[in-house]
Amino acid sequence: MENAFKLMDSPVGVLTLVARGRRLAAVLWEHERENRVRLGSLIQDNHSPILLKTELQLNEYFSGKRTQFELDLDFQGTPFQKQVWQALLAIPFGETRSYGQIALALGNPKSVRAVGAANGRNPISIIAPCHRVIGASGALTGFAGGLEAKSFLLTLEGHKLGTSAAKSLLSRQTELPF
Repeated sequence: MENAFKLMDSPVGVLTLVARGRRLAAVLWEHERENRVRLGSLIQDNHSPILLKTELQLNEYFSGKRTQFELDLDFQGTPFQKQVWQALLAIPFGETRSYGQIALALGNPKSVRAVGAANGRNPISIIAPCHRVIGASGALTGFAGGLEAKSFLLTLEGHKLGTSAAKSLLSRQTELPF
């Protein structure tokens, strides 16, 4: 099945919005790692209703006018990945969870690493807020959009980055590609 896509400028770089039929299938980052999200062939469609609705809601989010998204989503992944991605959708705006807290909420406290792997494969970034997942110490951890984008999104949502998160970001700035 061909997927439609639309590019969108945002405060965190150019985002690629992808639809599968009438549902949102992905929000991808400007410097996306190859094969992080497998989608198949893409055709540009700047008039897709779901992509226009997604762009509108993301713009509202970035301007501070939206705290929840109202979009039909099409997650493609393993049953466990889908469970993790649904758990991401339950994290309230302005709050964070650790990988361990998500594993515990899923009823499998030993699945912390698997939760991390599934979180890293989240195809619908920002909408399914994988940026709200942090390390158990409060440190910012890996993020497909980069730690600067993660920090920006958390700050936008009013989350006060603790000293361990700030130290984590500062210590990794030399490693960031931008």
